[in-house]
Amino acid sequence: MESYGEILRNARTSKGIDFETISRETAITQEYLEALENEEAAIFPGEPYLVGFLKNYADYLEVDANHILTLYHAKKIQEAPPPLALTARERPRFLIPLIVTLCALFVIGAAIVFAVIFKNKIAAQLDEAALSRSNEFKKYELTEKPFSGRLFKSDQLIMGSDAGNIFLTVAETEGIFGLETPAGMQYVELSEELEIDADGNSIPDLIVYVSDVSQKNVDRGAEVKIMLKNSSNVAVASPDENQIPNAEDLPKEQERTEILSDTRAYPFTINASFRGGCLFRYRPDRKETIEDYFASGDIVNMTASNGLRLWISNGNAVKLQVVANGRTYDLAVPRAGEVIAQDIKWIKDTYGRYKIVVVDLD
Repeated sequence: MESYGEILRNARTSKGIDFETISRETAITQEYLEALENEEAAIFPGEPYLVGFLKNYADYLEVDANHILTLYHAKKIQEAPPPLALTARERPRFLIPLIVTLCALFVIGAAIVFAVIFKNKIAAQLDEAALSRSNEFKKYELTEKPFSGRLFKSDQLIMGSDAGNIFLTVAETEGIFGLETPAGMQYVELSEELEIDADGNSIPDLIVYVSDVSQKNVDRGAEVKIMLKNSSNVAVASPDENQIPNAEDLPKEQERTEILSDTRAYPFTINASFRGGCLFRYRPDRKETIEDYFASGDIVNMTASNGLRLWISNGNAVKLQVVANGRTYDLAVPRAGEVIAQDIKWIKDTYGRYKIVVVDLD
């Protein structure tokens, strides 16, 4: 009989795709992918999981999923033991429904007990953390990397601005998250994402998201994620036109893509939105290099005067946008697994116009 595992294996090898890539793009672990090709049904927690993964894997490899499922069911029938009616005495008809009912009641009861124990354990851990916390409040400096953590009443956030540091104080962590700012009190509810004007200039400075806040215990604090909304929090000098290279001086073999053209140069921002994990490195205006590992959901805002150099371990894991002169430009998304090294910078053409270009580096 034709083997569905062999069909999947041959399709994968003919496309030259490894398990790591497939696992990343289908969300099926490598262990289950190998089990599908080896036809090891016992590894799966249940047949619905196996059938679902089998269909998704076949669709991903562009193999006829219905044919694959037919082969699986045919093999299952061949390997199934003979009917109990042929090997055992007939049991009372009420016995099997009774056993099923008792098993269902046992499973439901166990699930309820487990849920209660788990909930009480989590609550106890949070209460213990709250009790062990010092009375001294903490200060956190907001940077281009989003802040994620648990904040408690009286904690302070420090945000840079052209006029100096702005201090934001946590004022409420019971039922709602309250942040005292120079512009007044700001409140963010549970599971709410809110843009906040911190300095009172009618321009949002922060994005605040609250993922957990106690309804009864102020000492447990609030779990929040805070990111800078734009580049106005950091004073950025105007571009040094003496440092802007002429287009004809760039190596001709370097590929470059023009983003915009203008009669003058000015600071611009690059927004990086991560949809997967990767190592990300950047250096604005030839200053200190910043490097970190970012995961799905992270956001990084980078501002440069003349230019910015990027290095990304997996270009497909991040979406890049250039924001300049009030307009936003989306950059092309590379292939999965592709390492990216680029300069995004101002250049000057032979007609005296300034252009922001993306230059691919070796």
